[in-house]
Amino acid sequence: MFKSKKVKTVVGGSNKPSIVDTPSQICNNIAPGTHIEGKFITSEDLRLDGRITGDILCHKKLVMGEHGHMNGDVVCEDSSIKGKIMGTLKVKGLLHLLATARLEGKIMAKKMVVDEGASYSGECLIGEQHVK
Repeated sequence: MFKSKKVKTVVGGSNKPSIVDTPSQICNNIAPGTHIEGKFITSEDLRLDGRITGDILCHKKLVMGEHGHMNGDVVCEDSSIKGKIMGTLKVKGLLHLLATARLEGKIMAKKMVVDEGASYSGECLIGEQHVK
């Protein structure tokens, strides 16, 4: 009835092609209890429920859960934040701070939505000119 799509990809120098199932949407998940130190770079979406000490470069959307914690600088396309960020947050598209979000540092975003209960302390620059 419903068929999943498979993408055939030739992998490496092998004479035989390999079939790789490619999900329609790829997302990196940092689970609760996980702590990463250093620079984290991804070309896909990122879901952060753990802790990162360092910088994040996310070429798509960053979603931070309520218990997510980030200490460092973040650059991403879009972002939805429920957790805590200490550092600089640069969002090239829409930044959404949900009720449990806590930010300390500098915010630069093209657009921003702040729900009741969210808080941020520091410089806040909104508009396309601040994210180029």
